[in-house]
Amino acid sequence: MRWFRKGVATSSGKGEPGVSGVTAGPSASDGDDHEGSGVSVPWVRTRLRTATGTACALALLVALTACLAAAFPRAVDRYEDSGLRRAAEQARPDRTGIEVYAPPPSLMETTRFREDALRPDMLAEQDTEVRAQVPAPLVLDRDQSTYGVRTTQDIPVLDPWLPRPTGDPARVTLVAQTGLAAHSSLAQGRLPRADDQVASTTRELEAAVSTETAKALHIKVGSVLHVPPYTVRITGIVTPREPRGAYWSTKTILRTPALIREPLPSIAMYWVGALLLHPDAAPALLADSGKPERYWQLAPDTEALRARDIPALRSAIASLEAGPALREVRREIDGPSTELSELNGSTEVTTDLDEVLISYGRLRESVAPLVAVAAFGTGTVAAVVLMMAGGLTAERRRSELALLRARGASLRGLTARLFAETAAVAVPAGALGLAAALLAIPAGRAGAAVWAAVAVTAVTCAALPLRAAAAHRLVRMHTGREDVASVRPSRRRTVAELTLLVLAAGAVESLRRRGTSGSAGDLVSLAPVLLGVIAALVLVRLYPLPLRGLARPAARLRGAVAHLSLASEVRRAVAIRDGRTATEVLRRSEVDATTGHETLVAREYAMLDRAGRLQLPKEYTETLGMRDRVALELEPDHIGVWPDDSDRD
Repeated sequence: MRWFRKGVATSSGKGEPGVSGVTAGPSASDGDDHEGSGVSVPWVRTRLRTATGTACALALLVALTACLAAAFPRAVDRYEDSGLRRAAEQARPDRTGIEVYAPPPSLMETTRFREDALRPDMLAEQDTEVRAQVPAPLVLDRDQSTYGVRTTQDIPVLDPWLPRPTGDPARVTLVAQTGLAAHSSLAQGRLPRADDQVASTTRELEAAVSTETAKALHIKVGSVLHVPPYTVRITGIVTPREPRGAYWSTKTILRTPALIREPLPSIAMYWVGALLLHPDAAPALLADSGKPERYWQLAPDTEALRARDIPALRSAIASLEAGPALREVRREIDGPSTELSELNGSTEVTTDLDEVLISYGRLRESVAPLVAVAAFGTGTVAAVVLMMAGGLTAERRRSELALLRARGASLRGLTARLFAETAAVAVPAGALGLAAALLAIPAGRAGAAVWAAVAVTAVTCAALPLRAAAAHRLVRMHTGREDVASVRPSRRRTVAELTLLVLAAGAVESLRRRGTSGSAGDLVSLAPVLLGVIAALVLVRLYPLPLRGLARPAARLRGAVAHLSLASEVRRAVAIRDGRTATEVLRRSEVDATTGHETLVAREYAMLDRAGRLQLPKEYTETLGMRDRVALELEPDHIGVWPDDSDRD
């Protein structure tokens, strides 16, 4: 159905350039085959060549609309993802970090086994296994994640030269954490050292402190701290490279000492700091005083957090804290579950990341209705613009399409041709708009963007064929006059308007009762759009009323401008109907030779176009009951027009 046959030149009224003189090949009458040249040309190519400006304008409209439609869901995703990342950053690493900690091996095990369990090689293997058990879509920041051994109880320092605000000695936590050299820079001295010969009986250790700890506790390079049962020599003072990162801020005591105040009524205060040991010194912490524990700090990658993944993220965290993932972590670290392992304790996982996600989820739900209103509103406006473009095109080509239908073109074939003609422009333009949106906003849901662009293209392709099919369902070469002052709404339009009115009333009532909560639903989101549509329909209903009031006095006169006061002052006035000049009134002054009185004589003429068509005054045709068709008789000096009397025969 993409071909038509070129016949003899035939006027198509107001058709576009290049459209007159073509007839539908598959459905044209047999007479055209003898009259025409028999040359078949493609419909789509001919239409695009003869209406290049219209095609370019439509392509620009579709490309722009598809680009905006495809960019909207990706922009919303980027906005929500940015909000989630900001919420995670504001929550600090001590809340967003995932801590896995395990007790030291049981005292029932051999000393060699207990020492090897705390060495860096064993902890590194277990760190690999623990990270492998983290469920998707939770992604870890490998640079900020770490592991090590630390004492769970603060150990008093007996040296009197350390600050004692109320006389109580300062306390320290011994931490053997990996990655100290990569996450700090030396301010003074050197990093602590240890060899693989460190055992649980080792009592002399080397340590480093942060610059803030050294300043608050008056520690210098070379200072010796007596931390029973250890003697710790300070070999260096380090400056954290990323103090706010998860490496230093999951446990802020590593970089910043804390002044602890005892609960009332006590007034005691004391300092607590951290001594940073070499990871190989971890077996020395098996002494009874500190009660060491193994730990793994898993820092989530905030850049990988997606707002649409919040349910899956919460499920992953729940699995780590008390689910299948925790069971696998315990199996890798604690080994098979036995009565001895249950007595000694098992590995645990803690995090406050789920609370951060819940808090942001509530904020997102409170904003979602506003986003939905924007989505429905912009989507409705875009659909209306595209359908109006199709409707205006169908109206502009009414004469052409009516001619094709009159010459035998089927409604299905005509609709298919119009669809192909529009698709040839809309599909490439929609693809171009989609590509522009994907390049402009690289992050976000690609599927939603594709569906939005496809919807825009589909509406554009369907608007013109459906509007033309509805207007040319019946074969009519001449239609009655249609304007806002005379056309009455149909029953279908009335039913559709009442349906929209009921929906708008329901949306407003739902909005009044439930507000803009997340459970309000799509009907509430459509409330502003429905109210706008109802207001437009009311305006359309009221607009013809003043025109009908002005049309009544004009109906008694001749010409479309006869009711205007200026019409009687000019010598020539024309009346325009259906876009064409219908009648012309010529006035002249005559002076009576007898009385000398001057009178104004007016005479109305019907305009005859080059195709031989004319429009009879409405009052003439209504008076004589002329409609649809009339009888013509050629007289010597005029043409007689008579009402159709074929029914009488």
